[in-house]
Parts: sequence; C-alpha cells; structure tokens
Amino acid sequence: MSDKKENVHTGHRQRMRKRFIEHGFQGFEPHEILEMVLYYAIPRRDTNLLAHQLLDRYGTFAKVCDTPIDVLQKDFALSESAAVLIKMLPPLASFYTESRLDAQYIDMHEAVKVLRPKFIGATSEKIALALGDAKDHLIFCDVIAVGSLTSTDSPIRKIVDLALRHNARYAYIGHNHPSELCVPSKADIETTRKISETLNTVGVMLVDHIIFTATEHFSIRAHKNYSKAFVR
Repeated sequence: MSDKKENVHTGHRQRMRKRFIEHGFQGFEPHEILEMVLYYAIPRRDTNLLAHQLLDRYGTFAKVCDTPIDVLQKDFALSESAAVLIKMLPPLASFYTESRLDAQYIDMHEAVKVLRPKFIGATSEKIALALGDAKDHLIFCDVIAVGSLTSTDSPIRKIVDLALRHNARYAYIGHNHPSELCVPSKADIETTRKISETLNTVGVMLVDHIIFTATEHFSIRAHKNYSKAFVR
C-alpha cells in the first residue's frame, strides 16, 4: 500500500514539474506553487496538504515566507531544511531582481527600480542608500541600517561617510513602511531635511527620499508639499 501511495505522489510531482517546464507558474494556484517549492526539501510527504495548511493559517504566500523558522518547524513539523527553503524565497527574489537590473545609471526615475529590491520580503524597517557620481553613474547601493530612519540612532553619519568614501555627488535614500501606509510622517520629513542639510555641507545633493511599501512608493521630492525639505 505504501509503495502504491508513493507511486501516486511521484506521478503527481512529475506532472507538476512538466507543467512548470512548459508554462512556468502561469495558471498555478498559490497552494500549487508552494507545494512544488516544498518538493525539493520534502521528498515523500504530501506537500499539497501541507501547502493548504500553511496558506489556511497565514492567508498568503508572502506571509508564509515571513513566518519564523522555529514556528514553521514547531507548528507544521517541518524539517530545518524545509523551513529554511521557505525563508530563502524572499531574499532570493531580491537578489534575482537586483542582478537583472545591472543598473549603471541613476536618476529620480531609476532610483525606484534600484532601491525597491532592497525591501523585498522585509518585515521590519530598513534604510537603503544609493549614490551617484557627477555623471549620474550608480556607484553604490545597499541597505545601510535596520530600524526606523527617525530613531535616535538615525544613520546620518554613515550616509555622509559612505558618500565621501565613494566620492559621490548625488544621494538617494529609501526606507520601507511595513505598516503598508505609504505616506511620510512629520519625523520622516524632518529627518530628510537634516540629511539634505548635512550632505550639502560636503558637496553632495540629496536628490530624493523614497518610501516603499510592498506595492507602492512615495517620492518626497516629487510632492510639492514636502519638496522644501531638500536644500537644493
């Protein structure tokens, strides 16, 4: 009986792989995508049922991926390998998106494309910095801090140090709002002003400060009510 059951699962997995090879994930339901991902960490268990259980608990694929490893292991009896595989998906998506950009140029429009991958899968606030040289070539882009931009340990000094180290002329700040409220707070505007003023003293222009949520972004520079936060 167990051999027959295993053969059924094997046949199903083969059909799913063939479907993916021919069409990608087009037409797949969320539980089918999660089911198929789990094939590669769970060789024999019914991952279709497991995928349904995970989505029933958390609601979306993204929220499954955001679940802590220890919770996945404890509540769903996942092995460490299976739980780590799930947790790897958001950073893998971020790395893939960044590697496809291969950005050599940055301006107000390109800044969104350059900075957004830094926040894929983020469940807490992060601060990212992109720097451009005198010819608008991208010379640096990375997450420089985890935590609120408006906290007392706001990384203004680190921003300035990186700008000087890379001989930058232009700077772009990005931070995310995990609350999904894509509007700046008064503290965001005040911090933007402080960063702009400080960078200006070393000959670097803060071009924009962009707030990201999972699906939206907000350019502080582009909004007429807030553009005065920038020195130039």
